[in-house]
Amino acid sequence: MTFILDKPTILIADDEPINVRVLAQNLTPNYRIKTATNGQKALAIVNSDDPPDLVLLDIQMPDMDGYQVLVAMRQQDSSKNIPVIFITAKDGAEDEAKGLDLGAMDYITKPFNLPVVNARVKNQIALKQKTDLLEKLALIDGLTEIPNRRHYDSRIEVEWRRAIKDGLPLSLVMIDIDEFKLFNDNYGHAQGDVALKRVAAITASQLKRNSDLVARYGGEEFVVLLPDCTLAFARTIADNIRQAVYSLNLEHEYAKAKQVTVSLGVSCIIPSREQSVESLQKKADELLYLAKKSGRNKVVAEPFN
Repeated sequence: MTFILDKPTILIADDEPINVRVLAQNLTPNYRIKTATNGQKALAIVNSDDPPDLVLLDIQMPDMDGYQVLVAMRQQDSSKNIPVIFITAKDGAEDEAKGLDLGAMDYITKPFNLPVVNARVKNQIALKQKTDLLEKLALIDGLTEIPNRRHYDSRIEVEWRRAIKDGLPLSLVMIDIDEFKLFNDNYGHAQGDVALKRVAAITASQLKRNSDLVARYGGEEFVVLLPDCTLAFARTIADNIRQAVYSLNLEHEYAKAKQVTVSLGVSCIIPSREQSVESLQKKADELLYLAKKSGRNKVVAEPFN
């Protein structure tokens, strides 16, 4: 499994243009650089869809100082884990202690020594990349190499809140490999693992939007999360998945279809605060059961009422 790490991004937040220019010129060869001249702009960048991997933060800025910026970052899920290095003219031991106590990873005093800045930035970026990689690995199913249940549970909560805020539909597809116990019992678990990998890969190939998510839900069951997606479109995607799995022509002599097939339950909701994620999941699971009961290798889709 390989993760490609993009060129790291560093945000330089300082109200002195000369400091920003010197730091940016020094770091540009190895990093993407963003800049902010005040605390509010810095927070807007760290909470954007393209946040930095590291923030070089001045303490003495107008309106909102660096300490306040750091406290605000640590209070928000989107920015609480972004490392911060203070670069400041405040060189007192009590100032450094305060910064570190608030959650800064390092503290560099002005006038700064560029080789020291480079070394400390490099160390923090390396640590951040290792942490990010471990977090990604923790969210990937080890067998199928698609997102796992933990990843799905986290994403559906995010998408549920977004759908409530924006008044958009959220669709869910529950997928189960038909008669998979018979497959394992007769072909062995090694071949069962191969089948799971093939089904996971071809299911993922049917999703075209970056916002869509397929995850291994457990055992031979998968789930597809489709934000801002109507029931009709979700049903089309589900049937594409069903046909794609059928087209694999994976032998299963002990199944009714004589090959590996999947059954799918599809539901859609425009969430409200009075409803719950669990209710949508339960509905999709009930529809999956109906698909199996009615003969397998089927899609059953209904709106959530």
